[in-house]
Amino acid sequence: MKIQTKWDGQRAFTAVGDSGYELNMDATELYGGEGKGVTPTEMLLASVAGCIGIDVTMILKPHLDAITNIEIETDGTRKEDLPKGFTAIAVTFTVDGDIDAKKVWRAINLGKQKYCAVSDSLKADISFRLVLNGEEAENIYQN
Repeated sequence: MKIQTKWDGQRAFTAVGDSGYELNMDATELYGGEGKGVTPTEMLLASVAGCIGIDVTMILKPHLDAITNIEIETDGTRKEDLPKGFTAIAVTFTVDGDIDAKKVWRAINLGKQKYCAVSDSLKADISFRLVLNGEEAENIYQN
């Protein structure tokens, strides 16, 4: 897998992967950018959500017709000193539908432990929460 990234001036870059889709990145004004794209750290959090989300929906494929909504929030905690990498990432799945929490937690845990290449590539401590139909659902698979 390769990504070609081209400088667009100031702090802006455009990346194109094997899929052919372009991704615009830029720094915030605080760091000399113009805010014309996602920041690399926003992209990293979105990548965690997208990767685990794809895994979860693949695992839950037989049950997707019972699910009406899936939202994933990623909240990253960063180091104070440079480089300001993530030390922890909290991932909250909000799921609505007629599905047992056990099935959703199984999918989340399988994604985390076996399939999500993005989270597996990070040093940060990554934790998960599930809110099912508006209520916190305990992870029965947690050790």
